[in-house]
Amino acid sequence: MSDFTGKNVLVLGGSRGIGAAIVRRFAKGGGKVAFTYAGSKDAAAALAAETGGEAIRADSADRDELVRTVADRGKLDVIIINAGALVLGDPLTLDADAIDRMIDINVRAPYHASIEAARRMNDNGRIIVIGSVNADRMPFAGGAAYALTKSAIQGMVRGLARDFGERGITVNSIQPGPTDSDMNPADGPMAATMHSFMAIKRHARADEIAELAAYIAGPHGAMITGSMQTIDGGFGA
Repeated sequence: MSDFTGKNVLVLGGSRGIGAAIVRRFAKGGGKVAFTYAGSKDAAAALAAETGGEAIRADSADRDELVRTVADRGKLDVIIINAGALVLGDPLTLDADAIDRMIDINVRAPYHASIEAARRMNDNGRIIVIGSVNADRMPFAGGAAYALTKSAIQGMVRGLARDFGERGITVNSIQPGPTDSDMNPADGPMAATMHSFMAIKRHARADEIAELAAYIAGPHGAMITGSMQTIDGGFGA
């Protein structure tokens, strides 16, 4: 188990699903963990009580609020940007404001949060963005805008890895495939279709994503940067 004792860790979007599993993993490793939430106040309070972490209400779509939240954490060792939005459907009828909000949360927020974190981050810090295998493969209709947002993360990660490399700061994206969560339950109506694309025909567990995040953030991840770490059961194979 990677030891994060004394490490200052911030998880953006940490109250449920993958984010909550990441909070638990880093807290278990001894990290000083804070996490943000938007609407899940009760879940955030329960997770904070369980892990000893600090729950912070912040809307990732609000740039000023997001930047202030990151800045207030001081010299971070690890930031994991998990907050995300999902809008699917016919692009001719989808609400344009919903698409713009998804872009704010999935693209603009990771960029601005990464930059603000890096201003104060300790050398050899870790920036991890939770992306999606849909950046590489979109095998069904209705996902163009969502795939756009996740593909944008790939370019950002590659560029920032070079920008911050001299300080030993690594920048990576984890790209999950179908993962059991409120947004994408393992027994949901799309499960059978998604499993048909996969070599390992099940949803991933959130703790499996969290373990990959811990590996990248730990000492063994020092030379992993500018990469897309796909964990998708062969969805994109």
